[in-house]
Amino acid sequence: MNTGLLILRLTVGLLFVGHGIQKVSHRLGGRGIEGGAAEFRADGFRGGRLTAAAAGLGQITAGLLLCAGALTPLAATIAAGVMTVAATVKWRNGLWVQHDGYEYPLVLIILPAVLTLTGPGRWSVDQALGLLPWAPWWTAAAVGLGVVSGLTTRAVLHRPDRHH
Repeated sequence: MNTGLLILRLTVGLLFVGHGIQKVSHRLGGRGIEGGAAEFRADGFRGGRLTAAAAGLGQITAGLLLCAGALTPLAATIAAGVMTVAATVKWRNGLWVQHDGYEYPLVLIILPAVLTLTGPGRWSVDQALGLLPWAPWWTAAAVGLGVVSGLTTRAVLHRPDRHH
């Protein structure tokens, strides 16, 4: 079980880190902070560079925390926040990813939530610091706070005059 949790944490965490790096740099096929800003503007968001930087740094932070198995509920909160914003952009396309739907952002909300619920495993910072087990209510609180923050971000930064 611990090996499986480690593989899951590293896979999901590194995907988050990579996606964040793409938002803020030209590495890993990214278009830099200007490209990230253009992506947010194209999706109808205000803020440009600041929005791209916040999203990218959030993804990098969530990913590093997941990889380390450190403060897993915080990682789930950040992941849920960033991915809720992504899901709101894709919502109009339906669930399935082949139609640019919200399937993938939903999976990236659920996986860190499950890691909070199960705990990140023996080989984690949380375990080394004696923070485990996380009480089940931590999962609901962490993901709930993340979703609310993502929806708030959408409400504050989305330009209502933009229609897709």
